[in-house]
Amino acid sequence: MRLVGRTSVIGALDEALADCAAGGSQAVLIEGAAGCGRSALADTVAERAAAAGALVLSAVATVAERQIPWGVLRQLVHRTPGFRLPDGGTGGSSSGNTAGNPAGNSGVNSGVNSGGEPSRVEDLREFCDRVCELGLDRPVLLCVDDVQHADAESLRHLQYLVRHARGSRVLVVLTGSQHPPSQDPLFTTELMRQPHFRRIRLSPLSPTETARFLELDGCDGLTSDEAYRISGGNPLLLRALTAEYADTAGDTAGDAHGEAAFPAPGGPFAQAVVACVHRAGPVTTAVARAIALLGDHASPTRAARTAELTGAAANRGLAALRAAGLLDGVRFRHPAVRDAVLEEAGPAARGRLLRQAARVLHEDGVPAPAVAKLLLAAASEDVVPAEDAATAGEPWDVDVDVDVLREAAEESLARGEARPATRLLELALETGTDDQVRAALRIRLAQIASRFDPAAAERRVDALLETVRSGRPAAEHEQPLAGLLLAQGRISDAAELILGTGADQAGASPLDTMVDTAPGAAERLLRSARLTDATLAPLAQAVTSLLCSEQPDLAVRWSRKLLDEADRSRAPGWSAVFGTLHAESLLRLGDLRGAHTRATAALAALPAQGHGTFVCAPTAVVVRACTEMGQYTEASRLTGRQLPRRQLMSLHGLAYLRARGLHHLALHQPHAALADFLEVGRLMESWGVDRPAFLPWRTDATRALLCLGEDHRAEQLALRQLAMADARRPHVRGLALRMRALAGDAQQRPTVLAQAIDELHRSGDRVETARAMADLGRTLQADGSSSKGCVMIRSAWQLAKDTGAAPLCQEILPDAPLVTAPGTAPARAESRPGRAGKAGADKDRPGTSAARLSGSEQRVATLAAQGLTNREISARLFLTVSTVEQHLTRVYRKLRITSRGDLPLDLERADGAPVRA
Repeated sequence: MRLVGRTSVIGALDEALADCAAGGSQAVLIEGAAGCGRSALADTVAERAAAAGALVLSAVATVAERQIPWGVLRQLVHRTPGFRLPDGGTGGSSSGNTAGNPAGNSGVNSGVNSGGEPSRVEDLREFCDRVCELGLDRPVLLCVDDVQHADAESLRHLQYLVRHARGSRVLVVLTGSQHPPSQDPLFTTELMRQPHFRRIRLSPLSPTETARFLELDGCDGLTSDEAYRISGGNPLLLRALTAEYADTAGDTAGDAHGEAAFPAPGGPFAQAVVACVHRAGPVTTAVARAIALLGDHASPTRAARTAELTGAAANRGLAALRAAGLLDGVRFRHPAVRDAVLEEAGPAARGRLLRQAARVLHEDGVPAPAVAKLLLAAASEDVVPAEDAATAGEPWDVDVDVDVLREAAEESLARGEARPATRLLELALETGTDDQVRAALRIRLAQIASRFDPAAAERRVDALLETVRSGRPAAEHEQPLAGLLLAQGRISDAAELILGTGADQAGASPLDTMVDTAPGAAERLLRSARLTDATLAPLAQAVTSLLCSEQPDLAVRWSRKLLDEADRSRAPGWSAVFGTLHAESLLRLGDLRGAHTRATAALAALPAQGHGTFVCAPTAVVVRACTEMGQYTEASRLTGRQLPRRQLMSLHGLAYLRARGLHHLALHQPHAALADFLEVGRLMESWGVDRPAFLPWRTDATRALLCLGEDHRAEQLALRQLAMADARRPHVRGLALRMRALAGDAQQRPTVLAQAIDELHRSGDRVETARAMADLGRTLQADGSSSKGCVMIRSAWQLAKDTGAAPLCQEILPDAPLVTAPGTAPARAESRPGRAGKAGADKDRPGTSAARLSGSEQRVATLAAQGLTNREISARLFLTVSTVEQHLTRVYRKLRITSRGDLPLDLERADGAPVRA
């Protein structure tokens, strides 16, 4: 057998064997850690002795046979005649103490065995005499491997032999642990008193010896530095490591993770680690598990407390692990060693040790995340078996668990690690027993869930509400819970929580506070608060306040700022919330393309499997934007799905119903549209949140009624909206005035529409402003003011075109060239045929002359038709004002018109191509 780094040891054994052959007895004790080659040396000396003609008597002691009297002795002599061993009667009484004292403190020294009976000295003498007789013919080698596990009677005989075989050709070679679990100083001390005794200590291989080992083993590719770092020079681990490398080198070569794949969990190396630890004894095994669990926080004292050992016992275990090359200080040399130790422990043992380690770290003031990590790992292990439940116990108080877990969760959140924080709080919820603490935990979990999945946050709030309704929560829980409900659009539940059941009265709804917050107050909150779980709801409400105010452009700016902050936080749920608010703000100002883009991104940020109420909010914006842009296919796909009734029972659901109604209206389905609008109104009134500033359902219903010819009913709805307090707001008033004008007295229509245009222009809603301008233009044409009507219609068309409202452009000027989006269907005028009249027959419309304009003329005419002055045109086209005037003169002559107010929008160049404004 090839033994690297053991040349001097083998030399010493050869010398002892030679001295024995020369006529002198010898005794050798080979000590070393598990895996360091004790057994290999025992086999080597036996082979050499046999080759030299010696009689070899060998035995291997084991833990399982430690309680069997004379077990080792029988192995030594079972094939050699002439030995008579005592019967088991006396030995049975003396073997009962072998676990605590292998030598028994008897026989040789006191003459009394451990059972209290007289020691059979004659048996010891007879054994010794027989061995010495064998040595007369040839040298005798008695070799016992793992002597620390030998039974007491066998040890007594060996000890007697070593003392009394002087002058005989007898060599006793014993191998044992350098740090036995139960140290017996008497046996080793008695051996050391003998002048012919030698003690040999084995150490792990050095880096140089490790390199030589790899060279002789023919292991290519595995460097000696890496091999030493992993194995610590332990020969058993080295052999397992090189064997595993040879088997898996082809697989690990292409592995991107390298070290993680080699050594493999459960592989030869891991099995060798487990063997080393177990052979070192139960104390060392317990210390190894404690060190593995404590990790970077390990220390000798903490390992002793975690393993529930005395300091001396723990130190022996640590020394054994270091001697085996497994530890470097109090750290395992390689993660594979740590993993093998933990895996071997089993779930039940790991769970108990994890909680014990957590208790130790908590007592020592280690930061909560490290303690919570152990508690979290303990919770993931299997339940303690029933037979162990009585002894498992609770290492520490449950309330301490909850506090530690909550503290660790908040620290995880501070580092942006929301998902681990969620698991920590879930464990705290499973552990805690106090109802108010559990309510606080559920609220916190719902707030964190909002970062990733608003639907998951809704489910958590649902579970909390079930318990809240059976008994009101503590006052400190009401505000955050109400904030969550408002953020989820659950206005009725929020009102019930804050005001009590049945308190949804006019002016008492939480929506009033949100809608009526002044822009200045909302901006102060937005400037001072940072986006967190706790501020998510207040900040979203502040943006909504701006959206409902007379300054919706502020909502665009702040929602974009918060959206960017949410994206930086890597919180898709927050991004969905503020992305939707940003899309709603853009839609409110008539930026249809921007609204569609932002709302689509908000939908994409939500989990695909989510089915909460919030998904209705971005869906509603997408549907409205698509409808206004004429992308009816996409809008129909989103409105064609049947949503659960529960999803519609929120403010987000109402927004979806409104969007679906507007889509029905665009598809000439006024009955379906009216049903959606009236359902919105019914729900808002029943919840006590009938605020047109938030959702103007009456003007929506008025549009549907006009299409159905119910002018009187439409006018009454418009008047009711004008009579409400929110009609002081430009947007609400402008919408209501336009509907009243279309449904009411035709003689008052121009005046009322002019007022509507003024209010809508102030509100910033460009799409509705364009509609009102088109209505006024048609009204003026019908009243005989053709020139003024044409100018108004052209302005309305240009405004609608700027917003991307393709159907509205076609409604205003059906013949005007406009590139529309895919899926566009023709749109018809909102007012009923004949109400506003037409600007005139096609043959009377300007711009229908066969005359064609030059490129320069058409560019000047196009800008003039858009309302630019001659000076503005000259600056835009880099022409002199005089040149612009000359071009316009020629344009008027070719088109047979007298002023720029008659300029058509459908101009064509001389080559027949349409003019693009």
